[in-house]
Amino acid sequence: MQTRYDLILGSRRFSNYLWAIISFSGGIGFLLAGISSYLGIQILPFGSTEAIVFIPQGIVMTFYGTVGILLSFFLILNITLNVGGGYNSYDKKTGAIQIFRLGFPGKRRKILLQYKMQEIKSIKLSIAEGLNPKREIYLQTKDQRQIPLTRVGEPLLLSQIEEEAVELANFLNIPLEGL
Repeated sequence: MQTRYDLILGSRRFSNYLWAIISFSGGIGFLLAGISSYLGIQILPFGSTEAIVFIPQGIVMTFYGTVGILLSFFLILNITLNVGGGYNSYDKKTGAIQIFRLGFPGKRRKILLQYKMQEIKSIKLSIAEGLNPKREIYLQTKDQRQIPLTRVGEPLLLSQIEEEAVELANFLNIPLEGL
């Protein structure tokens, strides 16, 4: 096998879909409760808003509702644009490594990093356990740059990340650091 192609999952993860739905639903609920308290009529299809006074509770609920809806639109935009998605391509035949990622719209929406295999020193595995676990694979160049190869967000299982790092180091025929 002369070529390896790893697809990187971006923002199109189940958790982002779930949080977009929860944020939008909660935002609509808070916004309708705030508007109901201002108008003095029951707009919210469930629950009673009669006891909510517009100043200060109604204003705060309207603010939270607006923020929740804006957050859900931001998440939907991320999902639609697949921010963080891309691929890693390793070609032994040409000696080229390409790392491609999608970002937000603008001049630098598409990020393409290209390296020659001779520039690569090792594959580095970084594992940090605790409250915020970090399990990442880096491509370490001879000039000490570290380019992340794994997706951002949900950490992979320890056995899965170790296996992936070993396979990549064996494929590129370079040492593995961090195990």
